Amino acid sequence: MKYILKFLPRKLLIKYSFYLAPFLKVLFKGNKYVDPIDGSCYSKFLSYGYKSIRKNALCPGTLSLERHRLLWLYLDKETNILSSNLKVLHVAPEQIFYKKFKNFKHWDYLTFDINSPIADIKGDLKSMQFKDESFDLIICNHVLEHIEDDRRALEEIYRVLKRGGISILQVPININRKKTFEDFNITSHQEREKYFGQYDHVREYGLDFKDRIEEVGFEAEMLNYGENFSKKMKIKYGLLENDLIPIAKKII
Repeated sequence: MKYILKFLPRKLLIKYSFYLAPFLKVLFKGNKYVDPIDGSCYSKFLSYGYKSIRKNALCPGTLSLERHRLLWLYLDKETNILSSNLKVLHVAPEQIFYKKFKNFKHWDYLTFDINSPIADIKGDLKSMQFKDESFDLIICNHVLEHIEDDRRALEEIYRVLKRGGISILQVPININRKKTFEDFNITSHQEREKYFGQYDHVREYGLDFKDRIEEVGFEAEMLNYGENFSKKMKIKYGLLENDLIPIAKKII
């Protein structure tokens, strides 16, 4: 899996995954693990990762990862977001969420990315073509760590989000690092994987990610929702320890 992720272009990974997932869903059918996003059950979750391989990370039938399942559990159990009438912008849409959200008749759902084959609109997150205060909800997961000028991207997210709106901004966070580490002189795939965890990342975020969000005007919360689950349930759902969900609210 590590070598597939490293050498197969992301656009092809997304394209081929739609055909592969149904086969894997049958192959790994069981009752040990559950993907809460669709309730499907499996004998095992697959290993996944770039720099380090995580066991029981990838659901074979839905292709969800730990962070997707954690976010779904939070949205489903703790909020009314999934049942509300909302105008939603989904940046770099994940396949598992794309399939679900596209069928939500009560959402005005739009996908956006610079090169994803499943994006409705192509564009640059740092200069989006949308009017001010266009969306009630913006989902932008595991995107900002790929962008050098992440502040500009955050400013654009803030601009197009309505007052009172929410943005979900999941990124990889090293909870043992207080301050984000970035060095734009690090450009090779090998060095980026060594220092940032993945060949196409440009930084490793620390706990100051909350401050970076709030600097552009948001009110931010770093939610450790996984702590609400027992060890048994974390294994069942395939959740990580201390996986944070950054939630940004536009108050002003």
